[in-house]
Amino acid sequence: MIEKTFAIIKPDAVHDRVTGKIIDMIEQKGFDIIALKKIAMTKAEAQQLYAVHKGKHFCDELVDYVISGPVIVMVLQKDNAIKAWRDLMGDTNPLKAADGTIRKLFGKSIGSNATHGSDAPETAAVEIAQFFPELG
Repeated sequence: MIEKTFAIIKPDAVHDRVTGKIIDMIEQKGFDIIALKKIAMTKAEAQQLYAVHKGKHFCDELVDYVISGPVIVMVLQKDNAIKAWRDLMGDTNPLKAADGTIRKLFGKSIGSNATHGSDAPETAAVEIAQFFPELG
């Protein structure tokens, strides 16, 4: 089933200049990149993105981190894109991520783990609409 998912290359990976390597991995895994742009996410955008975590002890830290530098936001498409992207990213904790995954290769910690991805079709639809309203 062809589906779309939302992806972010986070500030740590942009800062470390590995965005090209990550994009190459995405393309090598057969994803079509439907949309891509480099942005400086605002605090309001980050709070909306992570609203599901509001009230959790790590939410403010997550928001502050994602606005700490530029990010690459993307819409990816392929068969079972959500699961495929999450598999390619690897475990949230880079120390637990499988060899060859983005987070194993480029992540530094649970907080600075190089990428973000939607966890469900409903989440993907909301996140895509937030950053790429023209695709709606």
